[in-house]
Amino acid sequence: MKVLVVDDHPLVREGLASVIRQLGPETAVLGAGDAADALLLAADHEDLALVVLDLMMPGMDGARALIEFMRRLPDVPVVVLSASEDPADARRVFEHGARGYVPKSAGPGTLLTALRMALNGDLYIPPLILNAPGGRGPGRLGGLTERQLDVLRRIADGHSNGKIAADLSLSEKTVKSHITSIFKALNVFSRTQAAAAAREAGLF
Repeated sequence: MKVLVVDDHPLVREGLASVIRQLGPETAVLGAGDAADALLLAADHEDLALVVLDLMMPGMDGARALIEFMRRLPDVPVVVLSASEDPADARRVFEHGARGYVPKSAGPGTLLTALRMALNGDLYIPPLILNAPGGRGPGRLGGLTERQLDVLRRIADGHSNGKIAADLSLSEKTVKSHITSIFKALNVFSRTQAAAAAREAGLF
């Protein structure tokens, strides 16, 4: 399994690599000092499993880099690291497709949890979002399509992306896309929150 770490500080990259290797003995860590080099490196490694991206970098910043990764490698999860603990910054990267947001003040265990969740197709939502005002509330419920409601019902039943795809004759990539849209419509950041918000709103 290959993990790409993007940070402009070599010592930070080394420290992150040491933690990331705890994911398993088969984990190989690639490093890049800026977003442009990271995108070139990613293009040379089609088997890339995960990207760990610093939000604040010179040149192309992490937010723009995240958008580029989502455009070029939509199936590769990206976990963002940031010195910022502003909930608005965290929400912004989730809107751009990140699978996790980890403040740099967090410990190694938190980072590993976030990476494992991203690799499993889930979102890691930091407490700074969940504890913020309005962090859990449902949003535009009327924005869901019939197909998204079908997906949401199965999320509420605890079905995996693979089972949802099989049940609805969809690709897993399409299911992930629907889930992203559902999260945005309900203003939530996890499957559990989506199911709870839907029940609270009387969708089922």
